Amino acid sequence: MPPTRTAAAGAILALAVAACGAISTSPPAPTPADFGGIANELGKQGVTVTHIVSGDAGCDDRELIPTAIAFDASGMDQATPARIYVYIFRNRSSFEKLRSRIDTCARSFVSDPETFESVEQSPYVLAGQGPWAPRFEAALRAGLEVAAGTGD
Repeated sequence: MPPTRTAAAGAILALAVAACGAISTSPPAPTPADFGGIANELGKQGVTVTHIVSGDAGCDDRELIPTAIAFDASGMDQATPARIYVYIFRNRSSFEKLRSRIDTCARSFVSDPETFESVEQSPYVLAGQGPWAPRFEAALRAGLEVAAGTGD
């Protein structure tokens, strides 16, 4: 290759590499976390997660079972561990489509509808028998919000 072409090719390559570097300096938008990420964010808020059971929706709804994980949560001002069900949807569209089914499902695991608790942040829903203590519920909300990223 003649020296002029080699120099031109080198300049184009250098510009391309520089452009790629400029693009990658901005952090990507956070995407929703998996269950491990959710548990990690809850832990950062002071919530302890134990007795994890994948596929436990608290009911026999075949569309919710694959999205569900049950666990016990404690910490903060929550005097006794609470059994919580998290429903992790693929995206906001699935969240919107299936959200109302959780309320129907909850009838299977809630003994007192007056104290049913839930926290939602697309694409997740946490649900369980309450009452949940105020700081504990705030920690659940905060951890879920961070874990949800953009919610898509």
